[in-house]
Amino acid sequence: MAALLLSLAEDPHAPTAARDPLRAVDEHVADSLVALEFEQARSASTIADLGSGAGFPGLPLAVALPRASVALVESSARKCAFLRRAAGAVGADNARVVHTRAEGWSQALGRLDLVLARALAPLPVVAEYAAPLLRIGGALLVWRGRIDPEVEAATRRAGAELGLEVLSPRPVWPFPTAAHRHLQLMLKVRSTPDRFPRRPGIARKRPLGGGSGEA
Repeated sequence: MAALLLSLAEDPHAPTAARDPLRAVDEHVADSLVALEFEQARSASTIADLGSGAGFPGLPLAVALPRASVALVESSARKCAFLRRAAGAVGADNARVVHTRAEGWSQALGRLDLVLARALAPLPVVAEYAAPLLRIGGALLVWRGRIDPEVEAATRRAGAELGLEVLSPRPVWPFPTAAHRHLQLMLKVRSTPDRFPRRPGIARKRPLGGGSGEA
């Protein structure tokens, strides 16, 4: 992981505020690797990190899971360029950068074991992005902060429309000063209706479950 931390510190185009290696190893690397607490992450063969940004959680997990194929999905061309440099720096041959929006990634529909999302969008929106990409039996893992009962209810309603079973969020402590961190697991238990994914932007404008489309 040292090469990745060096990329964050030295690359002027790194899309993160956490450039200091001591801060980044906690806030980015350790926070990413906490996903390995879940069997669905440890056993996945095909993984996608939606809105990968600076490469978290996708790149640390690509290094930790060398037998898995990890797609770093990002709509920003500038961020994609950084991701390619960072993946090369860490020697993550099993990671590839996919320059697209999640809603437009038709090649992956129904193919993925695991979808990851960290600081991407509200939970119902993330669920809509991810559900069409997952195979039945696949899983969505979302990094989140404090628990809000209204968000919980909206997410469960959205999951019911999308073929996802929404499990209880699990508190995690990836580093000593972490607080109010949770990982949310959703399992794809039946086919997602053909009307999903909706056109790009619609999930945020008209979120499922009656929730807000703003993070």
